[in-house]
Amino acid sequence: MSAIEFLSVDKQFLDGDTTIEALKSTDFSVEKGQFVAVIGPSGSGKSTFLTLAGGLQTPTNGEIKINNEAFSKENEKIRAKIRFSEIGFILQASNLVPFLTVEKQLRLVDKVKNEQTNVDKINKLLTELGIEKLKNKYPDEISGGERQRAAIARALYNDPSIILADEPTASLDSDRAFEVVKILARETKEKNKATIMVTHDQRLLDFCDEVFVMQDGVLEKQK
Repeated sequence: MSAIEFLSVDKQFLDGDTTIEALKSTDFSVEKGQFVAVIGPSGSGKSTFLTLAGGLQTPTNGEIKINNEAFSKENEKIRAKIRFSEIGFILQASNLVPFLTVEKQLRLVDKVKNEQTNVDKINKLLTELGIEKLKNKYPDEISGGERQRAAIARALYNDPSIILADEPTASLDSDRAFEVVKILARETKEKNKATIMVTHDQRLLDFCDEVFVMQDGVLEKQK
């Protein structure tokens, strides 16, 4: 079963009297346990594709399904609920809350859900990602690679079925970039998640099961 599926999805914007086709009609799917990369030049439509996948925008035409259920055609309240429970976002800037420690970044997820914190789950996740000793540190006290691992921990804490990573290694050196992508690949396989990573870094593609190329709003599988 597809974790996320695009059915004849396109996205158009009006620029004055001109219609911009940011994403042309696209059929796409990714299965659980599959790690997919999307590459392409700046302005090609990659960010539009990812924000559509995460429900941050809605398609002009077509439909997006999450775990074979309606997603893009639901109202914003329902989409937000699905987004929170099923999708983990990892962004280029780790987007950690600067005044919260690494551990409290994850506790914040429970506060938003109004649920009791699972301390054992937090400790297990931080240990798996090799940052258990940093749990009382603030973002400005740890390295870029460590911040990105903390962001991955926060994205995974909810146990989402889908991970959307937008240039997650752009600000990292080569060693840390490979480290982060290895973690994403491992989490995808071991925990049966569907991961889509937008990246400019061709060196990371060996870790992916499939690579798609975005060019002028057209998404095609790399041959």
